[in-house]
Amino acid sequence: MKSAFLPDRGVVKVAGEDARNFLNGLITTDVDRLKPGLGRFGALLTPQGKIIVDFLITEVPAGHGGGFLIDCPKPLAEGLATKLKFYKLRAKVTVENLDLGVLAAWGGQPAAQPDLAFADPRNAELGIRILIPEDLKQKLSDLIGAELVDAADYEAHRIALGVPRGGLDFMYSDAFPHETNMDRLAGVDFDKGCYVGQEVVSRMQHRGTARTRSVKVLLDNLSPEVGVSVMAGDKQVGTMGSSAQGKGIALVRIDRVADALDAGQPLTAGGLPLTLAEPEIVRIPTKQPTA
Repeated sequence: MKSAFLPDRGVVKVAGEDARNFLNGLITTDVDRLKPGLGRFGALLTPQGKIIVDFLITEVPAGHGGGFLIDCPKPLAEGLATKLKFYKLRAKVTVENLDLGVLAAWGGQPAAQPDLAFADPRNAELGIRILIPEDLKQKLSDLIGAELVDAADYEAHRIALGVPRGGLDFMYSDAFPHETNMDRLAGVDFDKGCYVGQEVVSRMQHRGTARTRSVKVLLDNLSPEVGVSVMAGDKQVGTMGSSAQGKGIALVRIDRVADALDAGQPLTAGGLPLTLAEPEIVRIPTKQPTA
């Protein structure tokens, strides 16, 4: 088993007697289904349905004071705390940006179950997350029986699994949840009550109008720069995201990529060849059948 402290992650705490209902009315995931030791994937959206920040969230055990901890991009943590405070109005909640980080562990079963730990709900192979101060990373790694490695190793693992990362594989405030596969990564609960941006997200789900998607790509020895255009001949069909060890993630128009595949046109990014790891993904209807 390997572990890595992720220096790019921060933790925001939301507590108080109204915390659960407060969060449930704002974010894409169903907070009512949370409990200590369980994590969920979600996001806070603009009223137009675009992602302000995506995150993992878990409930704090009563012995640790209760409330909810939000594992989010560190550069956006303070902004998220400010945004939540703006929404709280008269709700009995407190919001604070904590001096905690995230230890990710994957590739096996932990020898012990630490406090403030939960399985990553996006993909079982991503392993577990433990919310701790950075100075405890070695101690916690030893406790769970994991080899502490560099965060770049975790990044390569994430990329190989095709799990998008905001700021690299898509831009915040510019992407809808469906475009970043949140609907496929258990990040949107379509049966819960209202939340900010819900109307747009529900419409995309029911009409099947998501034409842009994050997809896994395979590369030769060199990696294109983040943000360069993915091309089919002389036509842009998407944008390159993060890459490592011959694998990457790109944000593409699936209809245009499907047309390129049908026409036998090769795909490139920054002049470098790439192929889809799962070519059939661009042909899967985005509209889900109804029972």
